[in-house]
Amino acid sequence: MATVQSQPMQSSRPTIEIDGQPQPRLEAALVSYELSDGIDTMARAELTFGNWGGEDQPGFQHFDRRVIEFGKALVVKQGDARLFEGRITAIAAEFPEGAPPQISVLAEDRLQDLRMTRRTRCFAQNSLADVARAVARDHGLTPQVQVSAPTVPLLAQLNQSDLAFLTDIARRYDADVRVEGQTLHVAAAREFPAARLSWAGTLRSFSVIADLANQRSAMVASGWDVGRKQGISHRADKGAAAQEIGQDEAGADILSRALGIRIETLAHGVPANESEARQIAEASFRHMARTFVTGEGVCETSPLVRAGARLDLDGLGPLFDGAYRALSVTHLFDPEMGARSEFRCNRPGLGRPR
Repeated sequence: MATVQSQPMQSSRPTIEIDGQPQPRLEAALVSYELSDGIDTMARAELTFGNWGGEDQPGFQHFDRRVIEFGKALVVKQGDARLFEGRITAIAAEFPEGAPPQISVLAEDRLQDLRMTRRTRCFAQNSLADVARAVARDHGLTPQVQVSAPTVPLLAQLNQSDLAFLTDIARRYDADVRVEGQTLHVAAAREFPAARLSWAGTLRSFSVIADLANQRSAMVASGWDVGRKQGISHRADKGAAAQEIGQDEAGADILSRALGIRIETLAHGVPANESEARQIAEASFRHMARTFVTGEGVCETSPLVRAGARLDLDGLGPLFDGAYRALSVTHLFDPEMGARSEFRCNRPGLGRPR
């Protein structure tokens, strides 16, 4: 492997707003931050500040709760682009030996409302879109639903949080749940501009593996159509993920050639009609296919590098160059290392040798 000289991380500090107001004092006192988000989790933030003053205002600086206060809106930006938006949910303090005291602020995005509401209820003759609109209405959010899902006889929320219930249903139809500002998005894919990362430039480090252990040649969803009084079944193969695989070689093809045909029948889901069986089988195949090539890396911080975004990686050779999907992203900052971002990603195909 070629030797690549290590490059320093970015040292730029972010912009911080609380309740819509710029906070230059907090920006100057910033010690570190960790801003994390994932396609199946809430966005979270932890920011740590120095908490000891000098001549003008000696003593503790941020304990008066005039700025740092529970429930206030917190926004962290890089330039004009937002890295995080949420509300303060926790305040912590550190009093280390031989060093100045520090104060930390923890925040979560608006999906916190859904996480903290647990209930039991049923939705009769509803679709995923109907459920998403009902959940958004319950929490004062504006729904934006961009997914095709059939109406089903019954959807039961049994002692689940609204977040867990909505996420479970969305996963059956290969949809993501996220919140931006006051809008609850439920969509088949997050439509973000692609981020291009090159090793060893903007992509600082990367490790990747192509693994057949969880691959299958096909996925089968079976159920019972009560109205027609007959069994239903749908088999999904690599055609369900053809658009994502593109010109790469599918894990299912490599599995069948190297180890033999492997078909899995889904034990959960119980579709009630042919349309639902097809969607469940195809969504399950795509979820499985995406686990074929998985990687994790460190790159320069960019607002384009976010959970759900497309990452175009190059400099990795013919097998691993190409488009990946970011599963989770954590933006980090500290005085020693500056700004950088850690991410996990995957893709359903392997590049062909040239």
